Amino acid sequence: MIYFDNAATSYPKPESVYDEIDRVMRYCGNPGRGSHRLAIESGKHILEARQELCQLFNINDPMRVIFTLNTTDSLNIALKGILNEGDHVITSSMEHNSMIRPLIALRDSNYIDLTIVKCDQKGNIDVDDVRKAIKKNTKLIAMIHASNVTGTLMPIREIGSIAREMSIYFLVDAAQTAGSYPIDVEEDNIDLLAFPGHKSLFGPQGTGGLYVRDKIKLKTIKEGGTGSNSENIHQPDMMPDMLESGTPNTPGIAGLKEGVKYIRSIGVENILKHERKLTKRFIDGVKDIPNLILYGNNDEERRVGVISINIKGIDSGEVSYILDKAFDIATRSGLHCSSLAHQTIGTLKTGTVRFGIGYFNTEDEVDKAVDALYTIAKQALS
Repeated sequence: MIYFDNAATSYPKPESVYDEIDRVMRYCGNPGRGSHRLAIESGKHILEARQELCQLFNINDPMRVIFTLNTTDSLNIALKGILNEGDHVITSSMEHNSMIRPLIALRDSNYIDLTIVKCDQKGNIDVDDVRKAIKKNTKLIAMIHASNVTGTLMPIREIGSIAREMSIYFLVDAAQTAGSYPIDVEEDNIDLLAFPGHKSLFGPQGTGGLYVRDKIKLKTIKEGGTGSNSENIHQPDMMPDMLESGTPNTPGIAGLKEGVKYIRSIGVENILKHERKLTKRFIDGVKDIPNLILYGNNDEERRVGVISINIKGIDSGEVSYILDKAFDIATRSGLHCSSLAHQTIGTLKTGTVRFGIGYFNTEDEVDKAVDALYTIAKQALS
C-alpha cells in the first residue's frame, strides 16, 4: 500500500521504535512506584523521553514536559487548566475539533468569552486581526500551528510575539508540525505546546505531550496516584507529577523517545526539506488536472505536507474509496474532525480528499498518486 494518511497517524515507524517498544514491554516495571530495577529502568525511559523532547523543542527543564494520551488530551489539560471564569480567548477558524470543542463547551457554559478570528479561503490568518481581537480580559491565544485540512502554516512566531508583548498566554497545537517543522518554544514565544506522539514524532498511538512554561501553574482536571507525596491526600503541586496521575504508558513513551532520537539524528530541517520537495511535486502534478480542485496555498513554504483536493462531480468519499481499492493508495476523506476549517474554505457540505505526506513517502509514490487522480478525473469527464 502507498500510505498517504500521515496527517492522521504516521506509517511506517522507524524500526528502532518497534524494537524499543517490544524490548520495554518485556522488561518493564511501574516507573516511580518501586525501588527495584524494573521500576528504576522504566523511570529512566520516561526521563530520557522528556530530555529528548526538550532537545527537539528547545525546552530548558524536562520537568515542564508532561506525557498525555494524545493532542486532544493535552489541549484539554491546557485549556481547562489555565482558564478561569470570565477570561477571554482568541482562536482561529481553522482549528481542529480537539481545540474548538473544549473552547465552545467553555463558552456555552458562560465560563469564558471566545473570539474566533476568521481566516481566508486558503486558511491564512491576518496577524493584525489577531491583535485587533485582544480585549482587556484576554487571557489566552490558542491556535493550531498548521491546518490538518489545508496544511496552511500559521505565523506563530509573530502571534507569539504579540502575546508576549501584551502579557497574554500562547497555546500552540502542533499536531501537524511536531517533528517535521522546526519549533523553538523560546524563539516562537510559546507558553504551552500540545503535541501528539503518533504522527511526525514517529511514536505509537496513545502517546502525546504538553509543555508548560515555567511559572505557569495549571489547575488539575485529574487527580490520583503519582508515586510521590503518597502520605498526602492532596494532589502534589510539583511538575510533572501534578499533571501525570496514574501509571504511564511506559512502552509507548519509550517508543516515542526512539522516534524523537531518530528525528534528531536526521535533523528536522532535512525532514522538512524532503516533505517540501514531495509537496511541491504533488501540487505541480495535480494543479492542471481537469476538474480537480486544490485547496490551500500553492507555495510549499507556506504549508506543510497536508493536501486536500476534490474532483468535481465525484463525492470525496468515493474518490478516497477508488484510490484505496483500485490503486492501493491510502487517503482520508470527509471533514477530518475540523468542521470549522471546512466551513472556512467552503467544503463543509462536500468534505475533501486529504493526502498526508510523510518522511517515508517517495517521489515515485507521489507520481503514482498524481497519475491515479488524473485517471479518476478523466473518467469523471467521460
